[in-house]
Amino acid sequence: QVQLVESGGGLVQAGGSLRVSCAASGRTFSSYIMGWFRQAPGKGREFVASIHWTAGDTYYLDSVKGRFTISRDRFKNTVFLQMNDLKPEDTAIYYCAANIMTAWPMTSRSQYTYWGQGTQVTVSS
Repeated sequence: QVQLVESGGGLVQAGGSLRVSCAASGRTFSSYIMGWFRQAPGKGREFVASIHWTAGDTYYLDSVKGRFTISRDRFKNTVFLQMNDLKPEDTAIYYCAANIMTAWPMTSRSQYTYWGQGTQVTVSS
């Protein structure tokens, strides 16, 4: 059974940086897409970024391009989301997600089977 555990959230001032991590376990992820989504209070869950586990290809939400970077450490089975120049509108619970690749890019919540419990990121103005 695939398990995803996020960590690294917290409180940061606008303009600051934060890195969230997702430890993945339960299988080999060679054919998987790993994604990050976020959900702000009162809003739906929104795609942020995704990465092909083996090839390393990445895809981003337009509003985070140039500020966020998704990466993975295949030896540690961990996916990272480095967030720079954070803005108050980035405040949300950030979720890690995983699924076998069925398309590219995979930006819809319904395309992912496995989810972590989420980690809170709060950006103060």
